[in-house]
Amino acid sequence: MSTHVIFWRRLDVEGHDCCRLSPVDDGWSIEGVATFLHENQPTCLRYRVSCDKGWRTRNATVSGWLGDMPIELEIGRSANGAWQLNGVDQDAPAELVDLDLGFTPATNILPIRRLALSVGQETPAPAAYLAFPALHLEQLDQSYRRLGDSRYAYTAPRFDYEATLEVAEIGFITAYPGLWEAIGSPSTQAS
Repeated sequence: MSTHVIFWRRLDVEGHDCCRLSPVDDGWSIEGVATFLHENQPTCLRYRVSCDKGWRTRNATVSGWLGDMPIELEIGRSANGAWQLNGVDQDAPAELVDLDLGFTPATNILPIRRLALSVGQETPAPAAYLAFPALHLEQLDQSYRRLGDSRYAYTAPRFDYEATLEVAEIGFITAYPGLWEAIGSPSTQAS
């Protein structure tokens, strides 16, 4: 198995994100750093998401700062499956499988890989969404329809967003219209 690395440029504000997808014994690790301006405040967020071999989110951490405000978050599940943020139950329903970190395109790989849609197939893919900068988890309704080998129609009605996403073979978004674009092609390193 290989490690894959991607570098994105943010399109709606100044910013970048560098992310690495690595195989681990019992699943996958997605980790990266997003740096951007939020309301003219320099923001730097390091993230790590752990998922099982079926691409189901286990837990995540986010650390860094928004301006002079430190951010330290642990995202996980309670014993009864409730989504938690720093040990506090959140509004995101327990049946949600995917985590969507609202400040990076890295977590779109989770539903893309987990669902493994055939061309022409469409499905809702609601996620536990880390709202930024509010920093709480809630349900984000979204859907994916596979248009071809590397294209997906994506909708997120809450944001009135609908676009065709370009996706690399591994599952990373390479073109997220109006929000993110990959700089160069995702790279692969042998593990």
